[in-house]
Amino acid sequence: MMYNENMSTAVLASPSPAEAGKSLAERLRALRLLKRWTRETLAKRSGISTGSLKRFENAGKASLELVLKAAHCLGRLEEFNKLFEPPAARSLTELEQRAAAPARKRGRV
Repeated sequence: MMYNENMSTAVLASPSPAEAGKSLAERLRALRLLKRWTRETLAKRSGISTGSLKRFENAGKASLELVLKAAHCLGRLEEFNKLFEPPAARSLTELEQRAAAPARKRGRV
C-alpha cells in the first residue's frame, strides 16, 4: 500500500487521476481511429467542440459531459453503468448486514 499524504487513508498503488485521464483519452482516440473518424467527425456527431476533443485526446482533460457524449457516440456509454457500484458482498453475513442496515444519506466523516 502507498500512503497519500493528501488523504487520510492508505490507498492501493493505482494510476493518478491525470494518468487515468490520459489513458482514457488514448483509448478513445484509438477507438475513433478504428472507426476511421476524424476529430471533427466525432465532435460533430457527439455535439462537442473540436477544440475540447483535441484537448482531451492530447492532455486527458475533459468534462464528464464530454466523455459521456463521446462514449455515447462511439457506442460505449453502457460501460459507465457499473462505475461506482458497491462491491459485491464477500460473505452471506456481510450481505445480511447490508440488507438489515438502513440506507445512509450522509457520510459520517
